[in-house]
Amino acid sequence: MATRPTTSAPSQRMLRVGEQVRAAITQVLQRGEVRDDIIEATVISISEVRMSPDLKIATAYVTPLGVSDHSVVIEALNRNAKFIRGRLGPQLRQMKYMPEVRFRDDTSFDNYKKIDDLLRSPEVSRDLDNDDE
Repeated sequence: MATRPTTSAPSQRMLRVGEQVRAAITQVLQRGEVRDDIIEATVISISEVRMSPDLKIATAYVTPLGVSDHSVVIEALNRNAKFIRGRLGPQLRQMKYMPEVRFRDDTSFDNYKKIDDLLRSPEVSRDLDNDDE
């Protein structure tokens, strides 16, 4: 009896469906179908959608552009999540179950900036210059 290895990496199916859900959510937001003043006034970038293993929950990582307080936009998206889920139907009609959509703030760009700032700091630059000699 072969045992299946337990990994936290998403399967090909989860990645493919996540990309389809990301594209569908993007279309709904671009067409302005969500009638919310906060969402309509904000440009929202969806960097990734992670699916649960059973494909019933879609977690969308979003970055509101030009907004200092991301939490307001994330709250507005989560308030309208059921409506957005209903509008995904035509693009995702091949799915057996329409996934529940959850929105989270994408902090990966902040992490990239912190790493870049660390690499550019004088202490690290000095150490890197010494390695060349």
